[in-house]
Amino acid sequence: MKRFYKDAAVAAGDGGYGIQLDGKPVRTPARALLALPNVALAQAVAAEWRAQGDSVDPRSMPFTGLANAAIDRIAPDREAFAAGIARYAETDLLCYRADGPEALAARQAAAWDRLLDWARARYDVTFRVTQGVLHVAQPSETLERLGAAVAAFDPFTLAGLSTLVTLSGSLVCGLAVVEGGHAPDAVWAAAEIDESWQAEQWGEDAEAAARAARRREEFATNCAFCALTRS
Repeated sequence: MKRFYKDAAVAAGDGGYGIQLDGKPVRTPARALLALPNVALAQAVAAEWRAQGDSVDPRSMPFTGLANAAIDRIAPDREAFAAGIARYAETDLLCYRADGPEALAARQAAAWDRLLDWARARYDVTFRVTQGVLHVAQPSETLERLGAAVAAFDPFTLAGLSTLVTLSGSLVCGLAVVEGGHAPDAVWAAAEIDESWQAEQWGEDAEAAARAARRREEFATNCAFCALTRS
């Protein structure tokens, strides 16, 4: 789409902070006003619009896309969307450990136990950890408390958290970034231990490396978006 505006600005309003292009408000794909919950996030979205060249490329505007999703897709049924994210607690990556080789199991324990220990203390929950991939049921109280934590988030935080959880395969990893203040790079490295191990053992081709880099960048972008939603 050809760029049709000269400047993008933040404008405070009753519903939050909007984005105006040459004085006209930006709307979502569903035609709702693009209203952000705080000025920091609004400034980041406006910066994406300002950074466009002669053409507007939505792929280069991830914060705008996440904000659109929060307003159009998540806000109308926030509870159901949150419940979908919370279901990852039933099969959280961090609870399924390798039964060998010993070096891989040790690497998993070193990274994953710290994250589970944080979640235990933060939410007063317990986890059942197993070796292998056969399903192990988590305590119902754990699922309820983690579900309540997710349900308390606003639609914007849920938009970013959803991708953190699906990319990592772990609700705990997502929550550790959003509520625990854990460094995104460290959490991503923990979530990618199995993939990193395989690459070390068998090598990694250029296509796999590029795919891994894209996933890492997407994780980092969503971490930054979540941080802005809670500014």
